[in-house]
Formats: sequence, structure tokens, C-alpha cells
Amino acid sequence: MLLRFTKMHGLGNDFMVIDLVSQHAHIQPKHVRQWGDRHTGVGFDQLLIVEPPSRPDVDFRYRIFNADGSEVEQCGNGARCFARFVLDKRLTAKKRIRVETKNSIIELNVRPDGQITVDMGAPRLLPAEVPFLAEQAALSYPVEVDGQTVELAALSMGNPHGVLRVADVAQAPVQSLGPQLETHPRFPQKANIGFLQVIDRQQARLRVWERGCGETQACGTGACAAAVAGIRQGWLDSPVRIELPGGALSIEWRGEGQPVLMTGPALRVFEGQVRL
Repeated sequence: MLLRFTKMHGLGNDFMVIDLVSQHAHIQPKHVRQWGDRHTGVGFDQLLIVEPPSRPDVDFRYRIFNADGSEVEQCGNGARCFARFVLDKRLTAKKRIRVETKNSIIELNVRPDGQITVDMGAPRLLPAEVPFLAEQAALSYPVEVDGQTVELAALSMGNPHGVLRVADVAQAPVQSLGPQLETHPRFPQKANIGFLQVIDRQQARLRVWERGCGETQACGTGACAAAVAGIRQGWLDSPVRIELPGGALSIEWRGEGQPVLMTGPALRVFEGQVRL
């Protein structure tokens, strides 16, 4: 059978999006890996699937698969693309959309200027909620890796993140330290690793090594995690402009227990079909 898809991106973080509301298919990890290959497939950082809701208080179910076939809990840039997709495909006429993910509910707001604000919910700060192995909660934790100690914040935005401050993201050891921290034993479910450079109190630069993907042009949950970590440690004030290699996101957070609001663009690249 032929399956329709849309290629989209949020600040260069690129996605293959499939509607399984009006289409019906059983997608397996082998299909994700095949389509995700940038040489022989469609090529993407993540596959996003739109499904009917499983509960009455939401509009859709949102599933996310990394290019390696693994299913993950959350993707902020993907959430903005999700909102643009369901409107463009006329799956909904709502401008405020409630979506269930693997482990949470998020709210998407399509603004008149075309930018999309995602209510990502409150960050999870306790080590067990990340999950991260630590005896007690702290603003940051010393982590031993490759004969050195790095200081990082650990938190969850629906998926696990480690955030460490660097002097210059251009010189940060993303390609070497990123995969070592991603798979560090203190992150039992692996983690996305953010390298944060503070410019001033409301502006920062960020590179992210994403779990199961490697470094990407942008990571929405990574930007949220970096902003939360920076605000908690007194480096940043809300709202924060986070500059990623693919562009900038605006992140707002009013403090512990409050939701993180992420605003940025979502663009359609092309339409296509794949054979399943």
C-alpha cells in the first residue's frame, strides 16, 4: 500500500509526518529506520505520527520515533509541526489543540502571525522523574565521564535532559562528550544533552546532542530544558531567547510548578508517498 506523508521542519529539526487518522497502517521500527536513512530513504530526525485520541479530553494522540526506530516521549519542535500539519490537513479547525503524548498532555496554540506556542507542561525536577541517579535533588550534579568531572543539570521535559554550561558553543565538545553523556549510567533511559552558552540574562546559545539522533539543528525540549536550568541557577531570566544552529526559540517559565511555553515556527517542505 502507498502511505501519504509530509516532510516538515522546525528550525532545521526535520520530520516525516504521517496521518493515521484518515489512513490506516501498522508502522514498525524497521520502516522508521528505512525511511529515516538520508541516503536511501526520506531522511529525518524524527517520524511523527498523528493518531486518533484514546481519551475524550484531547484532540489527537502524538507519537514520536527517532530515526533509529526507537519511540520517545516528547519532541517540542515536532509538536509545532504537528499543530501546523493537523490544521493544513483539515484534521481540525481549532487553533488551540490538546494532544496526548507517550507520557503527558501538551497544548498547542497557533498564533495569528503563524508562530506556534506549545505549553510543554511543568518540568520534572526530581531525579527519579528524569530519571537520573542521584541521592537527592540539586540544581546541578557532578558527573564523572572519560576521566573528567562535568557539572550538569538533570531534568525532564517529558523526556530526559542533561544541560551543561560552556564558554562557547562553537568550541563545545558536542560530538565527543554528547554521546558519552547520552548513554551515561546515571541516565537509565539515556538523555538528550544540551551545551548552553549564556550571552546575557535573556539570551543564550545552545547545541543539543539528541538521544537516538546525534546533534540536530534544533531541539525544542532541549531549548526548554536549557532555559529552565539557566533560570534555576540564576544565569537567565524569563523570557529567554535560545539561539540554536537552525534558528531561535522563545522560552517562558515562571518558576517551579509552572508550565514552560515555547514559541517558534513550523514549515512544510514537501508532500510524498512511501510504499508500506
